[in-house]
Amino acid sequence: MEGWKRNLWVLWIGVFFTSASFSMVIPFLPIFLPQIGVNENVEMWSGLLFSAAFFAGAIASPFWGSVADKYGRKPMIIRAGFCLFIIYTLTAFVTNPYQLLALRIAQGLLTGFIPGAIALIGTNTPGSKVGYALSMISTASASGGIVGPLLGGGIAHLVGNRWAFGSAGIIVLISTILVILWVTEENFTPSKKRGSVKNDIKEAWSNRPFMLVLLLTVVTAGSIMTIEPVLPLYIVKLGGSADKASLLAGIVFSLPGIASALFAPVWGRWADRVGFHRVLVIGLLGGGLGTLAQILFSEIIGFSVIRFMFGVFFCAVYPALNGLVVKSTAEDFRGRAFGLNQTANQIGGMIGPVIGGFIGGIFPVQIVFVVTGMLLLVAMGAAYWKGKDLITVSARKSNA
Repeated sequence: MEGWKRNLWVLWIGVFFTSASFSMVIPFLPIFLPQIGVNENVEMWSGLLFSAAFFAGAIASPFWGSVADKYGRKPMIIRAGFCLFIIYTLTAFVTNPYQLLALRIAQGLLTGFIPGAIALIGTNTPGSKVGYALSMISTASASGGIVGPLLGGGIAHLVGNRWAFGSAGIIVLISTILVILWVTEENFTPSKKRGSVKNDIKEAWSNRPFMLVLLLTVVTAGSIMTIEPVLPLYIVKLGGSADKASLLAGIVFSLPGIASALFAPVWGRWADRVGFHRVLVIGLLGGGLGTLAQILFSEIIGFSVIRFMFGVFFCAVYPALNGLVVKSTAEDFRGRAFGLNQTANQIGGMIGPVIGGFIGGIFPVQIVFVVTGMLLLVAMGAAYWKGKDLITVSARKSNA
């Protein structure tokens, strides 16, 4: 088997396990809080625990990107995997919310398995196969996100949340061992420039196509998280049955992920033929219209169908953005580029829930969908009208 294919399949398994481990743990943190003595201000603690890792990750990602350009992406994936294993394992033993908060901050500061895998795939795959490979990694993340809550919920139901956290740590450890044994990083030239986040930001600022990609990443990540705080409540309203709310929410939450697992490779192959820019514009257009269309349905079946169709188009966006990171940056800057891209992701992840919660607290829930849909359409407009440079870099597939 060719080296890039072996890397893709091993990292697919690794990203699937890592994504599953994340979704085994994170959705259940609010339920876990009363078990460690938090009986008041549970919502406040839950929001703090969610946002802490995003904030820490936004700060740390450029640094780890710089280290990756100096020492390689594979060592960074291994480092992140071992750190995540230790953090999840320690989470199983926490006795108060302050310990849990410290571990969430450490998770943001020290991890980065999936961004590292994306960077390694992007730099060690033939240019004509980059779109397909990045889309496959997206299917791994989406599939893991679907399986994780089911697995975590099942383990928590049978033996408790602490065992679920410990199991997540073991799963990440297995992923890391697979990377150590079978992933090879052949296309790597150590950066000779002295690492400096300030210089990295200055270099990124001078790269117009890359800055547009970062801006679109912030908007895209924010749009996903804007709806997260209000979606369960909206599903309960549509479903009309509070006792089935958790089941309904779980099914509807999983639909875009299922669509991604099915259709992301299709978009990836098409991106290899027509370029990442065109796929990005279509994905953002479909995502924006799909978000707006969700307010047209007052019953759960129609809403679920539209959520799935939204996922069919929106799953094209992240692989296209990752592909444009590869195409718009020099090889010796790519680790730092993906680090900055991860920071943009984290910033969007921090801003989105705040905007969604604020709007949802003042206006009807439908307004959140309207704002989110319009944000995606504005992003589509920016990608279309301001993306001439993106067309150029996306067309250079053979030179990547």
